[in-house]
Amino acid sequence: MKILYATGLSPNDTSLYRLWALERLGHHVIPFNAFDYESRNPFIRKIAHRLAAGRGVDNLNRDLIRIAKAEKPDLLWTDKLLWMRPKTLDRMRDLGIATVSYMIDNPFGTRQDPGWRLYMKGIPHYDLHVVQRDKNILDYRERGARDVIKIQTAYEPTLQFPPPESWSDADCNREVSFIGTPYDDRAQTLTRLWRECGFAVVISGSPRQWKRAMEPDAFKAIFSGGELFRDEYREGIWRSKINLSFITHSNCDEFVHKSFEIAGCGGFLMAERSEGHMQRFKEDEEAVFFSSFDELSEKIRRYLPDEAARRRIAAAGCRRAARDGYHNDRQVQLIVERAVSILSKFERSRSSTPTAHAGSR
Repeated sequence: MKILYATGLSPNDTSLYRLWALERLGHHVIPFNAFDYESRNPFIRKIAHRLAAGRGVDNLNRDLIRIAKAEKPDLLWTDKLLWMRPKTLDRMRDLGIATVSYMIDNPFGTRQDPGWRLYMKGIPHYDLHVVQRDKNILDYRERGARDVIKIQTAYEPTLQFPPPESWSDADCNREVSFIGTPYDDRAQTLTRLWRECGFAVVISGSPRQWKRAMEPDAFKAIFSGGELFRDEYREGIWRSKINLSFITHSNCDEFVHKSFEIAGCGGFLMAERSEGHMQRFKEDEEAVFFSSFDELSEKIRRYLPDEAARRRIAAAGCRRAARDGYHNDRQVQLIVERAVSILSKFERSRSSTPTAHAGSR
């Protein structure tokens, strides 16, 4: 297919990895970078994001229609694009272009993040919504969505792969490791692991966010390295004896992206227990789970000194992730298959409708 792919594109955004997967699957992808439409003025950019309005929104919608008319794609794929106007989506349908919204986030979650105004209005105007949670299927349908499917987040196999066979604890400089954001009570949990249990905890992520979330002495003691992307992110997982992964409860998550990335990198995964995680990894064979602080600290004490068990479980988790398709190629292919069925309906609808043009000549 020819796909117009509209999203914010940068080397560190997972939307770029899904674009790569589409190209690996043999599709002709036309990138459209929404970041080009953001103001360079931080204040204006913040207001535009909050209101989903302004010159950037106008220009983005205008240019998408212009490119669609010129390129005649089969599909418009948007990836967390919050500035699409309903009339732009309707125009795509008039042009015979199917529209897909991939949404990694949860607009119906409890975090009350700003910026969803236009997106929520556009829900009934997309041909397909791709979501990450069972609950969201009902949420979207209640908002008038035409079609909704659940697709899990995935790791990127060109960047996230296991370490060399010779890798061992001698190559690890992170014992109890978390790489990510301080959502929910993560800062408090990680501080307790350091302060109360004496574990050598290492956190990497946004310095501004973590400094705001943590007490000064804990931040100074356990925060290290800032944000990690691409090769540094993979190597951070490799260099961690235990890789922690927490459910984002404020987003109503069932599983988290990080868990599949850790498994794809061949890291030892210690994740918060959830139905979504347990459906995808065998407990104590392919990953280790916890439901409380006490269980978490107990599991860390159990596995931190046991390199053989950690390596065995990490290898099994990596094999499971590859075998069951927890990577972008498989998950993107599932979306493409659904999009193809929508395009087939378009074709059948056009072929069964009498041609009005012939009678009007």
